[in-house]
Amino acid sequence: MRKIILPMSVSLDGFFAGPEGEIDWHMVDDELHRYVNEQLRPMAAFISGRVTHELMAEYWPTADSDPSASPPEVEFAGIWREMPKIVYSRTLQKADWNTTVKHEVVPAEIEALKAQPGGDLVIGGANLAATFRQYDLIDEYRLYVHPVLLGTGKRLFPTSYADTHKLRLIETRTFGNGVVLLHHERDRTAE
Repeated sequence: MRKIILPMSVSLDGFFAGPEGEIDWHMVDDELHRYVNEQLRPMAAFISGRVTHELMAEYWPTADSDPSASPPEVEFAGIWREMPKIVYSRTLQKADWNTTVKHEVVPAEIEALKAQPGGDLVIGGANLAATFRQYDLIDEYRLYVHPVLLGTGKRLFPTSYADTHKLRLIETRTFGNGVVLLHHERDRTAE
């Protein structure tokens, strides 16, 4: 069965973006970007919300034609263009770049998607991640903790949940720039 994987960069104090959505504090260097590319390359699809999809579609389709793009950026541009994408939006009617638009998250549809053969599914966008969390659809969390304290901003999971889910640590990794990966999976044996 395929998994839903949430990779997300966060500050040490738990924010995925600053108060105005800024992410200029992300410390993505070539080492980290190569690692992320390795993780994303075998995935079956990118699942995102409209805002994340539009941000990605604004840059990545032609990023590899930019002469200042690093080799990992060039590689990711190809990965992003070729990967099937599902974008959830109540307002978007169509999207380019191998993208299917869905208007509502239907848990039974996600479970059916997970039951199909192929690689895992990666989710992007904090609002959509919160919805998937609400429906208990996320199997793995790959948090890239950046060595910065924002003090204020947008929290990864802004709402509280009545239920507690145990996680099991799979991996940690420290990158040369000080970013630390905390890779956890749902511990479904504790349920």
